[in-house]
Amino acid sequence: MTEKLVPGLYIVATPIGNLADLTIRAADILSRADVIAVEDSRVTAGLLRHIGVKRPMIPYHDHNAEGMRPGLIARMASEAVALVSDAGTPLISDPGYKLVRDARAAGHVVVTIPGPCAAIAALTLAGLPTDRFLFAGFLPSKVHARAEAIAEIAGVRATLVFYESGQRLSATLAALAEGLGERECGVAREITKRFEECVTGTLSALAERYADAPPKGEIVIVVAPPGAPAPATQDDADTALREALTRLPTSKAAGEVAKALGLDRRELYARAMAMKGE
Repeated sequence: MTEKLVPGLYIVATPIGNLADLTIRAADILSRADVIAVEDSRVTAGLLRHIGVKRPMIPYHDHNAEGMRPGLIARMASEAVALVSDAGTPLISDPGYKLVRDARAAGHVVVTIPGPCAAIAALTLAGLPTDRFLFAGFLPSKVHARAEAIAEIAGVRATLVFYESGQRLSATLAALAEGLGERECGVAREITKRFEECVTGTLSALAERYADAPPKGEIVIVVAPPGAPAPATQDDADTALREALTRLPTSKAAGEVAKALGLDRRELYARAMAMKGE
């Protein structure tokens, strides 16, 4: 007989695209929960089918959270309530923190089952500083409110992370360029899916790239902190290589420049060999 879960609240991270990313622990909790609080029952039903499970589901989203919360809190006294979002980690740009707060206030057990998060995944793809970052969620859609929100964080000395839709991407990148100044940026989409990509460049260049070809789906924008050095260009690499080759063997020259500019050593070695042959 399957052991019953301790009553309380279980915050369960779910895949952001690839169903294989559901952890073994998350699948186990979902299979044993008395009820699952979901954003969209159709989405979660598909996930449950993937792991061969049927469990009762209750809608819990921005539009009904206030009314549904007291009932869920009451159920936690005797039942294990799992909270999921449609994709990723609950509470990250999704409703849920008030449920956690009220569950704690009522003396219920609160357990997290960590897993995928689009913001963190995008940070690992963008190649920008990760020692300090600020997750800012979705910016306002109205021009004035968006400009104010950007101004509030313009001076934050950290990498900035935003969520955005494909249709609004170009306008948001342009607004970020205007409010933050020209900075390096990464645009990640289809994370963990077949056509995953992360396109990097300056804010203005990427705004222009997507102006006439907005991508589908949800997007993560990662923006370099203020004062971060711009990515090295081919001219930068060639200049550094020429100087290094005047005093070092080819292999050591490539290694020195790779370390200084954050570039691939093998590519620099091949370029150095070509330069020596010119």
